[in-house]
Amino acid sequence: MHIGELADRAGMSLRTIRHYDEVGLLVPSGRTAGGFRVYTEQDLQRLLVIRRMKPLGFSLEEMGDLLSIVDGLPGTDPDDTAARAARLDAFLEDARARHAKLVERAGMAEEFIGTLSTLRQTLP
Repeated sequence: MHIGELADRAGMSLRTIRHYDEVGLLVPSGRTAGGFRVYTEQDLQRLLVIRRMKPLGFSLEEMGDLLSIVDGLPGTDPDDTAARAARLDAFLEDARARHAKLVERAGMAEEFIGTLSTLRQTLP
């Protein structure tokens, strides 16, 4: 698929996808004779991983680290696979902690909206 279809399917901008290409997170699987980027279903799945990491505040470097782990799975070297599994476990724990913080912040936002609604009801 071309970048426009990829952007539509991922719900992301062309500019963001091009940026991910520039920093090496999402390199297109190929190019047309005219030089246009061509992406595969696997590229879309990779982009969706990136998109899911973004709201949790992972840096581009951390995204790259996780993607390098995923790229090497399942692996044939048992020692390497065990090391990747341990790194994946660390990412999982970090993602859970970041999610918990977001849930807490969302609760605070709901309380604030409630406060504003109550204040608004006191006015004509």
